[in-house]
Amino acid sequence: MHRYREIARDLTIQIAEGAFDATGMLPSEAHLAADYEVSRGTVRNALVLMARQGAIAPRRGSGWLVRTTVQSQRFSEMRSFAQWATSRGMEPGGHVLTQQRRPATATEVRRFRGGRGIGEVLEVVRLRSLNGRVVMLERTAYPSWIAPIVEELSPDEPSVVGALESRGVRMVSGEQSIDAIAAPSEDARLLDVRRSSPLLRVNRVSYSADGRAIEAGDDRYLPDVMSFQMQASLQGYSLTRELG
Repeated sequence: MHRYREIARDLTIQIAEGAFDATGMLPSEAHLAADYEVSRGTVRNALVLMARQGAIAPRRGSGWLVRTTVQSQRFSEMRSFAQWATSRGMEPGGHVLTQQRRPATATEVRRFRGGRGIGEVLEVVRLRSLNGRVVMLERTAYPSWIAPIVEELSPDEPSVVGALESRGVRMVSGEQSIDAIAAPSEDARLLDVRRSSPLLRVNRVSYSADGRAIEAGDDRYLPDVMSFQMQASLQGYSLTRELG
C-alpha cells in the first residue's frame, strides 16, 4: 500500500475514534509530516484522498476540517440507509452506475420465497455516500412487479425506499445477514481501495405487507467508515450500524 494511503487510513480511524472531536480540525500538515516521518507532499496526498472520500474538508487559512461523526441505527428498525442517515442529520447520496433487466438467479428466487414476479429482476448498482463521502457499493435486485417504478426514478435519487413509499410501496419486514469479504477488482476500483481490501457485506431482503418481495440487496461498506456492533443481555440483544 502506498504510504499516503496508509496515512489516510490511519487518520480516518483516528477520526472514527473521536481523536479530533475537541477542535474539529486535523493537526497541521507540518505536524502530521513530523508524526509520520514523511514529506509534506505525502501528507497532502493523504489529505486530498480523505477529502475526496468526504472525511475532511479544506478550510482556507486554517487547515482541514473533520466532517465524520459517529452515528448508529438499531437493525431492529426497518429503516433504509437514506432514512437512517437523514434521521441523524446527515445527507445521503446515491448514484446509479448500471441498471439492467436479467433472469433471476436461483439464490434470488429462494430469497424472494419463490413469489410472484420473480422470473426476471431489475439489477441496479449504486454508489452510496454520506455528506459527499462514498461509503458503500450497493447491488440491488428488484422483482419484475416493482421494476417499472424503480426504472422511473432519477439515477441520483438519494432514497429509493422513500420514493417507493411515496408511490404506495412500503417495506414492513425484512431479513439481514452480515459478513466480511475481500474486495474483488471491480469493487476495489469503484470504492477506490486496494484489491482484496476487507469490506463489510450486508445481504438483505425486504417484503411488503402482503408478503411480496420488494428488493434483495448486497451492500458492501468500507470498514474504516462503517461498523456493526451487537449488544447482548439476558433480556435480548440489539444490533447497531455505526458510521466511523
